[in-house]
Amino acid sequence: MPKPQELEYRAIPLEEGPQVNDFEMAKRATTFLETMKTRHTIRDFADTAVPEAVISACIATAGRAPSGANQQPWHFVAVQDPALKAQIRDAAEIEEQAFYAGGGGDAWIAALEPLGTGVSKPHLTTAPWLIVIFAQRYGVRDDGSRYKHYYVPESVGIATGFLISALHLCGLSSLTHTPNPMKFLNTLLGRPSSEKPVMILVVGRADRAATYPAASALKKPLAEIMTLR
Repeated sequence: MPKPQELEYRAIPLEEGPQVNDFEMAKRATTFLETMKTRHTIRDFADTAVPEAVISACIATAGRAPSGANQQPWHFVAVQDPALKAQIRDAAEIEEQAFYAGGGGDAWIAALEPLGTGVSKPHLTTAPWLIVIFAQRYGVRDDGSRYKHYYVPESVGIATGFLISALHLCGLSSLTHTPNPMKFLNTLLGRPSSEKPVMILVVGRADRAATYPAASALKKPLAEIMTLR
């Protein structure tokens, strides 16, 4: 892919798709809302294999997200190797131990109590896939020189939303896991220092006995998150 500095502006006509009337538009919006209402963060995963093609297509969908200056400052590492997943779990649980021993602070730990989180992370080895999301803090040219990336956290956040939605639409469950700090992921996965690990997305089919915290089902009403002017 050419570097941003190598490109010039060129307009491409928008492909004309089927016209959608107001009724169909509202129907699609409602259908998608109802589908996403069934998405829950779980920690009980089946160890059933999930095809690589499905994971690849979902990551490709994430790669279609808008980004600052279209620099696409992200990288996704899809991990299915059991030994590597075990290494990630071991390193993550060390950080979690420190967090729950007081490193996270009383207020943060108290806020997590209704969600039932803890030090042990068996889902990191049970689930068939871990997708580790990296944010590229800057770009690197072929000669090794750097160039600035813009709106990196915002861009990676949007792409992650695309990914989580795509996985859910495939019938898969996911869990966002953010051990702190996460520098061990660069070492284990061979990623450069220009990339910052943002989260581990645990992905797979939900176990038949899976549950989710009642507190996580409490969502703010529309009137509280939307303002019309």
